[in-house]
Amino acid sequence: MSDPRLAQALADGREALAHLPDPMREARTLLAHAAGIGRERLHDPGSDDLGDDVLRRYRDLLAQRAGGRPLARLLGYRDFWKHRFHLSDAVLDPRADTETLVACALELDWSRCLDLGTGSGAILLSLLAERPGATGTGTDISSAALDVARRNADEIGVADRVELQLSDWYGAVSGRFDLIVSNPPYIAAREMDTLSPEVSLHDPRLALTDEGDGLGAYRAIIAGARDHLFAGGSLLVEIGWRQRAGVEALLQGRGFEGIACHRDMEGRDRAISAILG
Repeated sequence: MSDPRLAQALADGREALAHLPDPMREARTLLAHAAGIGRERLHDPGSDDLGDDVLRRYRDLLAQRAGGRPLARLLGYRDFWKHRFHLSDAVLDPRADTETLVACALELDWSRCLDLGTGSGAILLSLLAERPGATGTGTDISSAALDVARRNADEIGVADRVELQLSDWYGAVSGRFDLIVSNPPYIAAREMDTLSPEVSLHDPRLALTDEGDGLGAYRAIIAGARDHLFAGGSLLVEIGWRQRAGVEALLQGRGFEGIACHRDMEGRDRAISAILG
């Protein structure tokens, strides 16, 4: 370590982020990001020569992270499933729990998928990358979110097999699909103040809550699914840990069959699938 500034920068980062679970790891990540190199290269010959501009960027990133801005927001991306997804403030930061939907969907038989509320495209684009012959449509009510999804589709290499539409749920959607997936806003309005600040202050509110009881999006998705699924097609949605009974009741009320609940890596109810009879 020929440049003492590297050691000092990391020590400063560890101190600034001491309230986080792994401050040194985050400090290294932010320093590498500020320098425009991979974290593993911090100790490569030449890469420890930190210029003033790099250190200024690093200190700014540290200040933002210490103030509660999520690491993924500072980096501008999130690694999800097998790919790196660009983020912006217009899209939900996809969490590892949502990979449960991808895993479940890949166990189903489908070749045409509709993703309602696609955001960054993390779910739909991950699925299409795993199924080279499949096509998909992603909808969102935010044109800024769709811009992010288009960039991700280009970089992952599935842009020729995906259509991204500005739509309020099924509003602009035509045709039928083998699979409908969605990670909708499911936080009840009364529960918003229980979320961590990293979520409530940085994820778009419209991607978190329906401003009601948390089941509003499911009512819309389930009600319209019959007009957009082939017979025998599947509906797969992410749920909150207390919503299983409510969502299952909605599916039963619309005549869906084969209703199943799927748990995430922590053993929590995370997704529900059902078949259109």
